[in-house]
Amino acid sequence: MSYQVLARKWRPRNFSTLVGQEHVVRALTHALNEKRLHHAYLFTGTRGVGKTTIARILAKSLNCEAGVSAEPCGHCSACEEIDAGRFVDLLEVDAATNTKVEEMRQLLENAVYAPTKGRYKVYVIDEVHMLSNSAFNAMLKTLEEPPEHVKFILATTDPQKIPVTVLSRCLQFNLKQMPMPAIVEYLGKTLTKEGVTFEADALTHIARAAAGSMRDALSLLDQAIAHGAGKVETALVRDMLGTVDTTYLLDILDALTAEDGARILQVAESMQTRSLSASNALQELAILLTHIQLLQLAPDAGGDWVERERLLTLARGFAPEFVQLAYQIATQGRAELSLAPDEYSGLVMTLMRLLAFAPTAAGATVAVRAEPVAKRAAESVNPVAKPAAKPALQTAPTPASAPAAVARPAPTFTKSELPPALPAANPEWHALTAQLNISGMAKQLAQHCDLVTQDAKNCVLQLAAEHQHLLSRVAQDKLEEALVEHLGHTVKLVIEIGKIERATPAQVAAQQHKIRHNDAIAAIERDPFVRDAIENLGAELNESSIKPID
Repeated sequence: MSYQVLARKWRPRNFSTLVGQEHVVRALTHALNEKRLHHAYLFTGTRGVGKTTIARILAKSLNCEAGVSAEPCGHCSACEEIDAGRFVDLLEVDAATNTKVEEMRQLLENAVYAPTKGRYKVYVIDEVHMLSNSAFNAMLKTLEEPPEHVKFILATTDPQKIPVTVLSRCLQFNLKQMPMPAIVEYLGKTLTKEGVTFEADALTHIARAAAGSMRDALSLLDQAIAHGAGKVETALVRDMLGTVDTTYLLDILDALTAEDGARILQVAESMQTRSLSASNALQELAILLTHIQLLQLAPDAGGDWVERERLLTLARGFAPEFVQLAYQIATQGRAELSLAPDEYSGLVMTLMRLLAFAPTAAGATVAVRAEPVAKRAAESVNPVAKPAAKPALQTAPTPASAPAAVARPAPTFTKSELPPALPAANPEWHALTAQLNISGMAKQLAQHCDLVTQDAKNCVLQLAAEHQHLLSRVAQDKLEEALVEHLGHTVKLVIEIGKIERATPAQVAAQQHKIRHNDAIAAIERDPFVRDAIENLGAELNESSIKPID
């Protein structure tokens, strides 16, 4: 006996085995059981979601010798012939190859005759949107008032191309794309029935590649069985589909947390050597970022993902805001691959963009380096006195031969005043925040707080009212988790809103930045080239464009 492909062999034979279209099954079941039968049905949806399958099950329900019901027996001659595709009163028409009005008229002329064998004569017109306007017009009258023994079942992937006059004469059911878990479960049951060994992760790759189509998933499964010589293994399926091993992408994210650009490029080069798809890589990267965000903001909704422990580590290392930005960069980079000189260049630039926008990159407001924080905190209490203002620069005497009109008054260089001295800081809290393993909003929250009390069980912090927007549950939980990890025992974190009497780490960091900014302005003002440009060309110094070098 010749081999029958899985998509045909395991096509659902009744509503109970149909997957993923519960809303359609529910409506049709009630209609059949209560004998409230419409004369025309329209099933819409993308390829491989069950339009033709439902049409055949509905035809069996209408013509089963046991009677009209939502549960055809499957054993009578009508059911068996419909399953085999040879039932004389089931006419399946491909509208893509029968588009002309003459063909439609010939088809409808036979509708007036009674069924040869069954209870109803059922017309299944697939891809009905391909019919010409004349063909649609020819069927309108029959579609509106067909004989009692005629049922129309129309199927299409593009309902917008169907005239409104046809839509108004049909009961319309929109079939959904198959969810990935449903596809994975169905593929697993199919392989079990076939006696084929498989790895669960391999089915996930196939389901993702099928993009919501059960027929495509079964076709890919056929290919995977052949590719794996009777086995469905993850590595072989990845090779067959050209998907990217998650390890590469996790290594990229690890390197991103460490700001290791060289390591990121090394992984990208390894992917290029294996000729892995840049588009698939960015797609899988976006999926991993989605999992990380769920672990951060909705941990109870997280699934049983592969490499969950590594994802948890990454979730602690990235700020939730950066994960959102990284997801956007990955998806946008994938969309722009066609504009890149080549796929590899597009992939590298997208990864470098992630590195450039990483929250721990130089210049980011949340990146306060751990080592000098305690030292800077101590210095900020009694900052070294700086000159309050710089005297005006003296210009050289104008030569006597020079015209008086070009003589300029000596310019006066001004600089932002030094920040006022801060109140005394708490060196213990400043040193502790520098040692905690936190980033993002949790780090911002810690730096804007001051330590009130700390004992073996509790750690009480004070947060100013103007910064209470930082007090989110996620940030507080992460800060408490970091304190427990650092102290080595359980501690309850309590954060109170109120006036802070001592300088917070954020205030100290801001003051130190202001001092460095003023020093940078003074250094620019002393530059001979800048002095000459201001004195002789009327240039002005834009202080806001000057950035201190850490």
